[in-house]
Amino acid sequence: MSTQLGPASMDGSHDEFFDLEEVEALAKKKLKKPVYDYYAGGADTESTVRDNRAVYARYRLLPRYMVDVSHCDMTYTLLGRKLSMPIIVAPMSQQRMANDEGELAVARAVAKEGTAMVLSTMATQPLEDVAKAGKDGPLQLFQLYVIKDRKFCKSLIQRAGKAGYAGFMVTVDAPRLGNRIADERNKFSLPPGMEISNLKGLEKGKGKGDSSSHIVRIFQEEVDASLTWEFVTWMREVTNLPVFVKGILSPEDARKAVDIGVDGIVVSNHGGRQLDYSPATLDMIAPIRAAIGHQVPLLMDGGIRRGTDVLKAIALGADAVMLGRPVLYGLALQGEEGVRKVLQMLKRELMLGMQLAGCHKLAAITQSLILPFGDSNHYGNTSKM
Repeated sequence: MSTQLGPASMDGSHDEFFDLEEVEALAKKKLKKPVYDYYAGGADTESTVRDNRAVYARYRLLPRYMVDVSHCDMTYTLLGRKLSMPIIVAPMSQQRMANDEGELAVARAVAKEGTAMVLSTMATQPLEDVAKAGKDGPLQLFQLYVIKDRKFCKSLIQRAGKAGYAGFMVTVDAPRLGNRIADERNKFSLPPGMEISNLKGLEKGKGKGDSSSHIVRIFQEEVDASLTWEFVTWMREVTNLPVFVKGILSPEDARKAVDIGVDGIVVSNHGGRQLDYSPATLDMIAPIRAAIGHQVPLLMDGGIRRGTDVLKAIALGADAVMLGRPVLYGLALQGEEGVRKVLQMLKRELMLGMQLAGCHKLAAITQSLILPFGDSNHYGNTSKM
């Protein structure tokens, strides 16, 4: 039998957290074990999950002083929309397992904080409802898993466009679902009363939505494992909206994506949930930026927990970062307000980091800020370590 899951228990208490590592520890206590394992887990040995976080300690920050940082401009413009910070909420599936409002609460929180949200194809709220919930925000994007049934895929793209999403993120790193052992051990399944809302038409007549093999079956039977760059050309015929590709790790793939005409790239290893031992995303920003120049926006996700993490990612060449799991943990603890607190905390930490590093605006965050850990020759210091 599958394990029946539901939202985190909500007893009205407001668990206090003071950083984004602490929020996970508190959420772990509150979420049902299979739900926490689903959100936190990765593929196989989970080496990439751990490395996504550990990589930030391999870079040090070299501050510059005697700079006026009495006011720091953290605003970032993406697709012509001005965001309050270079921090975007990443696409994450099945958010109602953390809080019954799920994606609706996240959309409202993101809108109130003045930044952008990317909605997952695998959401547990209809894309139209989420668009309405976040209508007062500056930007909403839709993450697309490419379905083999192109008629259905086209209808999903058109629904998102009609609902007001300003562009798409096509996930390219998931032709099959990664080997997530914790989910198998827990016999993970969607709880009764929840469904993958945006795939309802696709699922008609193909079994119950709370089957233990439901998510795996979607990837085995519905997600297109034959996906190639030709899909971008096909998508251009379906929509005039901007198209990002998410899941790029190779500089060669990044160059190919730009050559074929994508509007943005997301450096991502799917939070360590797909190919184990794939590189940490932070390590791949600089080589990908070198490969594509500044032709399109370069975003990244993976392991962001501190404002100084954002600072390092931007210094290495990212234009903005996408935040994932901490948003789910804030949602589990305090719903909409928990998500807002997570975003406010990271924004506040980034502001402080910029001030302490001598950066009064995002454009001042350059690679000269980065000192690889243990590299005494990086700035001409020839002394022995």
